[in-house]
Amino acid sequence: MHGIGILGVVLVGMLAGWIAKRVLNRRHGLFANLIVGLLGALLGGWIADSLEIQFGGFLGSLAVSTAGAVLLLAVLSLLRRR
Repeated sequence: MHGIGILGVVLVGMLAGWIAKRVLNRRHGLFANLIVGLLGALLGGWIADSLEIQFGGFLGSLAVSTAGAVLLLAVLSLLRRR
């Protein structure tokens, strides 16, 4: 996440986790939203960098983090079913 600072990272993580929770209809708390969002940010950032997709600022970081968080929750859901 480029150019948003540590407070911005935490805020983006919480928002991305919350959005992913809503998209996939999950029920978990604020701390889980933060963890899912931060892990999603790492995953989304890694995928975006691998595909050479440029993103920056708050909205770009939020979009990439949310996509990563949704992907993370979807994969965890598939693994849980097995």
